[in-house]
Amino acid sequence: MKTKKLPLGLLSAVIISLMLSGCATIFTGTTDKIKFNTEPAGATVYIDGIEQCTTPCTVKVHRSVNDKEALFKLDGYETRYIVLSKEFNLVSILNLENLFGWGIDLLTGSIVKYDQRVYDIRLDEGGTMASTTPARIEIDTDGQTVDIFAVQN
Repeated sequence: MKTKKLPLGLLSAVIISLMLSGCATIFTGTTDKIKFNTEPAGATVYIDGIEQCTTPCTVKVHRSVNDKEALFKLDGYETRYIVLSKEFNLVSILNLENLFGWGIDLLTGSIVKYDQRVYDIRLDEGGTMASTTPARIEIDTDGQTVDIFAVQN
């Protein structure tokens, strides 16, 4: 009985596709759309120090295992600072024992995803962030947010 051999190129393609098939990067991408609303509207949104938009707005935010910080600035109002909420991306489990897939998901940030897609931020009248020492810190354990307020010197 004669057996057929697969061409090396086809065999390589099959192996590579199997290695990547469980990758959350492929199935869920590397960004999430997050909507920001402020009361009052018109605040400038900064993510990791880079200006993104003016509220109300939706931004594609790249996933990251590191915390992403959002800052909301509007003249005459206290600056608000939040850390975007994220959770483990369950699709990553498809990697099983595939260390290559886990590595890709870790490098692209797809091992996590942003679990809160809409942020409604209330801005209080009072000034702008002028120092690194916060005037007030509020922790909301139900909404899983930490708000840091600073007042004008």
